[in-house]
Amino acid sequence: MSAIFHFSGMLSVLLLLICTCAFVRSVVPQLLDTHRTGWKGVFWKMARIGERLSPYVAGACIVQAFVVLMGI
Repeated sequence: MSAIFHFSGMLSVLLLLICTCAFVRSVVPQLLDTHRTGWKGVFWKMARIGERLSPYVAGACIVQAFVVLMGI
């Protein structure tokens, strides 16, 4: 089954995308700051979510890691 149709897989992909975009924006900010609109703006928005909601994203990553490791 594809990760898009499996909720746990989709959540993992979404969390990894948020964390990756936030990291890329912290290392190379000009890469995402120039694309705030259009389909490339999705990555900028993911980076903003990762920056502003970082405690919640970190908690969700820990919970998702536990779920993946325990096979729930």
